[in-house]
Amino acid sequence: MMKRALVILASLFAVLGAHAQELRIQNRPYLDQRFLHYGFFVGINMMDIEVKNNGYIDPASGEQWYTDVDNYQPGFTVGVLGEIRLNKTLGLRIQPTLDFGQKHASFHEQSSGRDSTQNLKSTYISLPVLLKVGAPRYNNFRPYFTIGAAPAIDLTTRKHNALLTERLDCFIQIGAGCDIYLPFFKLIPELRFSFGLRDIIAKDRSDLIDESLLKFTKGIDRGRAKMISLTFYFE
Repeated sequence: MMKRALVILASLFAVLGAHAQELRIQNRPYLDQRFLHYGFFVGINMMDIEVKNNGYIDPASGEQWYTDVDNYQPGFTVGVLGEIRLNKTLGLRIQPTLDFGQKHASFHEQSSGRDSTQNLKSTYISLPVLLKVGAPRYNNFRPYFTIGAAPAIDLTTRKHNALLTERLDCFIQIGAGCDIYLPFFKLIPELRFSFGLRDIIAKDRSDLIDESLLKFTKGIDRGRAKMISLTFYFE
C-alpha cells in the first residue's frame, strides 16, 4: 500500500515538473506573504492496524488464532486548515480533521484453517499540528513536506466484538504535497502518512458477553494504527 502511494506521489511531481520548465506569469503572487492562511480540504484515506501476534493457545479448545488486516477499504477525510507563516520557508499548520474509515481484521486458526473476520469502523477526530517546509516557488508551483503530531479520538469503537480498539491515540504524521497557484485560489494535493504511537488493542474485555471471543484479544501482543491519506486543500 505504501509503495503504491509513493508511486502516485512521484508521478504527480513528475507531471508538475514537466509543466514548470518555462517561466510564466505568477498567479496570486502575494498570497504567501500573508501571516495567516486558511482554507479547507477533502480527500480519501485507507486505515490499517499493524498487528503483532504472540502465538497464544486457548487452553480450553487448543486453538491458536492469528490476526491480520488483509485488505484495505477507502474512507473519507474532511477538515479545515489554518497556517501561520513563520518565514519564507517554514509554516505552522493547525488542521482539525475528521476521518471516516474502517479496518478489516481477518482471523485464521493455525490447525484447522478456519477463518473469521471483523470490520473495525473508525471515526477519528484529530488535531494535527504540523511544521511545513516549502521549497522556493517556481512559476505557479511550490513543493513542500510536513511533519508533526496529531492527537486523536475514535468516536465509533464498538463493544462485544472479537476485538475492541482504544478510543485515544496520537499519530506521527509525515506528508508531501505541492502548492498549485491558480488564478482564483490555491489547490494543494498532498499525500500524508500517519503512524499511531499507542497500542490500540483493548486488553480489558469485561464488555464481552461471549467469553470464547477472548482468545482473539489474548492472541495479539499489540496493534498500532496506521493511515494513508490523499487530500486536496483549497485556499
